[in-house]
Amino acid sequence: MIRFENVSKVYPRTHTHALRTVDVRIRKGEFVYITGHSGAGKSTLLSLLLRRTAPSEGRVLVNGQDLARLPERKLPLLRRAIGMVFQDHRLLASLSAEENLTFALRATGTRGDLQQRALQVLRQVGLAHKRKAYPIELSLGEQQRVAIARAMVTNPPLLLCDEPTGNLDPDTSWEVLELLSDLNIRGTTVVIATHSRELVDRLRRRTLVLRGGELVRDDDAGGYAL
Repeated sequence: MIRFENVSKVYPRTHTHALRTVDVRIRKGEFVYITGHSGAGKSTLLSLLLRRTAPSEGRVLVNGQDLARLPERKLPLLRRAIGMVFQDHRLLASLSAEENLTFALRATGTRGDLQQRALQVLRQVGLAHKRKAYPIELSLGEQQRVAIARAMVTNPPLLLCDEPTGNLDPDTSWEVLELLSDLNIRGTTVVIATHSRELVDRLRRRTLVLRGGELVRDDDAGGYAL
């Protein structure tokens, strides 16, 4: 599903080498951690997959499509096929939990009963009873569950998560991780950028370790080691 072919990324203004000749493949249906210290290149990898930035060298492919050759008019289609969960959830404060999901559905051109679809997904994350609540009325863990629901409401085959538990306490972080694991079991490819040793060690999955932009470890057995 995902292929990085000798990918390097240099930011010209600062001459920062965010990635150095990264070569890796992520198969459909995998659950993969990307770990490393701050500045190791984790977020850059995710940005490349969304084509928010382009590689300085090498190729990034999603489902066989070279993203550098993807016309601008097809970028919305690419991003509709990728769910994104951020550390700070990025919910729209003026919309309820349900409305945040229906907004995402409208933005991707989804038709049909949008409220029913939103309710169905909120039920999956255990928040159907909070569908009318606004973000300020939800706990941080509930806000992150709504953010995950929003990312999955369009049934994307690929879910990217950038430090999804960074603002959460250990128990709530584990609940979020279990939810992501359940999505993976149902067929979604899940890629999580994280520096949480506890989570990576507790739920062991394939782990990619970045150090200074280089891929220094690719371990199917998982476990946190930098």
